[in-house]
Amino acid sequence: MAKTEFDELMSIGIDIGKDTFHLVGFNQDGQRVLCKQIKRLALIATFEELPRCVVGMEACLSAHFVSRTLRKMGFEPRIIPAIYVKPFNKGQKNDYNDAEAIAEAALRPSLKAVSEKTQDQLDLQALHRVRSRLVSRRTATINQIRAFLIEQGITVRKGLRALKNSFETILEERKDEISPRMRRILIGLYGDWMWMDDRIDKVSKEIEEISRTEENCVLQTIPGIGPMISTAMVAAIGEGEAFDRGRDFAAWVGLVPRQYSTGGRTILGRISKRGSRYLRMLFVPAAKVIMMRPHRWPD
Repeated sequence: MAKTEFDELMSIGIDIGKDTFHLVGFNQDGQRVLCKQIKRLALIATFEELPRCVVGMEACLSAHFVSRTLRKMGFEPRIIPAIYVKPFNKGQKNDYNDAEAIAEAALRPSLKAVSEKTQDQLDLQALHRVRSRLVSRRTATINQIRAFLIEQGITVRKGLRALKNSFETILEERKDEISPRMRRILIGLYGDWMWMDDRIDKVSKEIEEISRTEENCVLQTIPGIGPMISTAMVAAIGEGEAFDRGRDFAAWVGLVPRQYSTGGRTILGRISKRGSRYLRMLFVPAAKVIMMRPHRWPD
């Protein structure tokens, strides 16, 4: 077989799109020898004709699927956070320039890549995202009910339980103050609320069942850590092999001070808030619960 220019490919960068992928590849001399646009369905057929090498891609939707597909074919995929690709961008922003920056970033030995997620992790992550969306929509629905009641001159004290316990009583005792149309609207919103409550309970129970069978959910032995936090961590980092120590995980999730140091002077600010906002949202209330119970601190 005749030798081709692709035989010396050292790295390939993929700019992943919805329907099309843009590929840029470099050889061992740093020369760009591959510049191609392909359809998503042509991914396997295209890479079967290329030599096995490092393949970089930004962390985005379907990146883990593409990574698993290429790894099965013998390539060495690396999923790179977008913030680490940005310094390698040159010129105007377009798909080919983005793919070129990804290909260059993939060759940096000190660059921390994103751990490839398994299908089980993606499924668990999907459950958490569905639950988070349902909780958000439930809160919006409850706030809308409160707003409509206030417009009728009816106020209810704070708390989800207070509104749920007094809703039917309000409709009965204040029926002269609420128009028939507004009454129907409120009953419809209350039905939406009850439906979302039921969906949230079902998803939560499924997550709890997974936490009992998932061997990596060992964090539940720590005070304040329950099924939600432990399964969310498994979905995000798996076994945590990407981190050498706990402090590295704290830095990744954004719970350490933001640093701006120069000239030997260390300047630390507020927490960096990098990484997963959802994990921070779970960790902070859990930490507050522990801080409110000094008798549990020795644990």
